[in-house]
Amino acid sequence: MYLTKFIENIFKRFLPSPFIIAVILTFTTIILALIFSNFVDPNSSLSFLEILSSWEKGIWNNDLLVFAYQMILILVLGNILVLSSPVSRLILVIAKKANSTEKAVIIVSVSVMLVAFFNWGLGLIFGAILARKIGDYSVENNIKLNYPLVGAAGYVGLMIWHSGISGSAPIKVAEDNHLSSLMSSRNDSYLYSDLPTSLNFDLTVLSSANLITFLVLLILVPLTFYFLSKNSSSQNTVLTNENIMNNDVQDEIRTNNLESSRIFSILFGVILLIAFFYQYSEDLINFKITPNSLNFFMLGLSILLHSNFKSFLNALRKSINGASGILIQFPLYFGIMGIMKESGLIVYVSDFFISISNEFTLPIFTFFSAAIINVFVPSGGGQWVIQGPVVIAAATELNVPIQKVVMALAYGDQLTNMLQPFWALPLLAITKLKAKEILPYTLIIMLVGLVVFISSLIIFKY
Repeated sequence: MYLTKFIENIFKRFLPSPFIIAVILTFTTIILALIFSNFVDPNSSLSFLEILSSWEKGIWNNDLLVFAYQMILILVLGNILVLSSPVSRLILVIAKKANSTEKAVIIVSVSVMLVAFFNWGLGLIFGAILARKIGDYSVENNIKLNYPLVGAAGYVGLMIWHSGISGSAPIKVAEDNHLSSLMSSRNDSYLYSDLPTSLNFDLTVLSSANLITFLVLLILVPLTFYFLSKNSSSQNTVLTNENIMNNDVQDEIRTNNLESSRIFSILFGVILLIAFFYQYSEDLINFKITPNSLNFFMLGLSILLHSNFKSFLNALRKSINGASGILIQFPLYFGIMGIMKESGLIVYVSDFFISISNEFTLPIFTFFSAAIINVFVPSGGGQWVIQGPVVIAAATELNVPIQKVVMALAYGDQLTNMLQPFWALPLLAITKLKAKEILPYTLIIMLVGLVVFISSLIIFKY
């Protein structure tokens, strides 16, 4: 397939590393802020030093730093969990069925999308681990595999997450009085006193329109991966026998009786899981899984499944190296978010699309504006807080169902994750792949998603 090969060659030759991409986006955002803050309102335009100040504040935003630490724990604890013998054997059963690229991409993409629909964090780490284990199995058994394509399939859950049960915007609008609270900071907040108290999941995530959209993607995305696998080379050029993920971790931890005690580790693991179910049982019943609850569960389960604390600590030592990319790059994106917010760039992009919208085109332009903003602000929750009031105001003025623009924003936000390597960092760390190796394939999947999401917004009235 000449198109796929052409895209692969372009990305391999010219696409920089994720860290360099973050630096380039930082420079781009600073320049855009200088230009557009003056263009929108010359009397309140930001100077270069003021933009740098916004950047610095964004980097050290306490809430976002907590979020970064949560992501590091998701990556590290997920690795530790997989290095336990029970989970390793379970994933190996799945990996054995993926004895060709065609089978692997279908198994990975379908399972990852299903998991990510329930929780984005779980889908992200599950996809990365499953892709890695399939790659390991192919090396051990001399099976020719297009490993980067399998890695891309492991990342596809991030294209459906925001329209799933853990999606930031649908979750927030389902909270009582969130909509009125969101609009309260506006000078014309009195115009929105008739907003609904909440928008439950039956109007957003679990609406027939969204479920049909998800079902179409669940069919088309694996078929696209299958088509790509039939037209690409099957050669594992990334993993070798020397770097296979397994339990044979060199023992560098000094041990005593407690660290080697199976009973001691089981006792502590059970206590953690009891605390988890006591604290989060109500959230689990409502299909609500947060980074904190996911990490708490993985911590307790990983300690329980490792034979003792010695095994757990050895797995920790091996797993933590992969977190370096997140540790450094996340704050850079937080800085970009700070500039986008303080300079008004997010509102400017949204206002531009809304100014050319009517009742029919508003959801579509909301979709495109969210897709563009996500490249610079890859945070669904942060994007909703800033862009949400703008699209709600427009929907109210143009008499468009609010739930439709909420889902349009969610669709746009998740779509360009296939182009933006920010959320791929944990997967890249686990799979040992590079961004330039998976992005040619995720770009094609993004085009499939683009057609599906736009079609959904045109066909369904919500």
